[in-house]
Amino acid sequence: MTIEIKNKIVGYSVADETETKAEEAAPCEEECPTAEIIQMHEKLERPELLLGSTYKIKTPQSEHALYITINDIILNQGTEHEMRRPYEIFINSKNMDHFQWIVALTRIISAVFRKGGDVTFLVDELRSVFDPRGGYFKKGGKYKPSLVAEIGDAIECHMKMIGMIEDNSLDEHQRGILEQKRKEYEAINGSNHGNDDTGDFPANAQLCKKCNTKAVISMDNCMTCLNCGDSKCG
Repeated sequence: MTIEIKNKIVGYSVADETETKAEEAAPCEEECPTAEIIQMHEKLERPELLLGSTYKIKTPQSEHALYITINDIILNQGTEHEMRRPYEIFINSKNMDHFQWIVALTRIISAVFRKGGDVTFLVDELRSVFDPRGGYFKKGGKYKPSLVAEIGDAIECHMKMIGMIEDNSLDEHQRGILEQKRKEYEAINGSNHGNDDTGDFPANAQLCKKCNTKAVISMDNCMTCLNCGDSKCG
């Protein structure tokens, strides 16, 4: 293509080969579409292989344990946007007394998982279910209002593991402080670990309203939970 030069030439330079290639590549970068980030949605096709984790639940209300398996799908694998999201849930047990509602619950939860978005609300919804016959204490003093609530705990544990829920548990330093408080309490009142309900906490400990664990003791006229660190004195 011929270009007419009407102005006086006052200087010139030779174009570098790398600059020429960069100029040629520049239009492509603007025109070429970027890779689409895949989010969780119900029309996403199920892969042949899913990663899964199984959680065991044993309650004093049943002779047989429940096994909760949550399978995850990996989205945008191999990219910086890679994420692991729950895709389906299965609950199995030798005890068939609750077979109907367990099957219904797993299908509903799996459907919510596949819808995508923020599915962490399931944890609070399940934990707010109370058994009309009354709850029970697990080994270690943890109170469970119902079997459904304990299923919610298992889902929360899994979501923390894959990074959907932030793990706000106590760090090593905080655990060390609470352990020191426990030893001080035992030195004053004597070691009276008594049963499987309280476990590592004093037998006369009270129930903590924050973490539902019998681990609240009075130290220096201040009610403190040895499990989660909650204190009335701040």
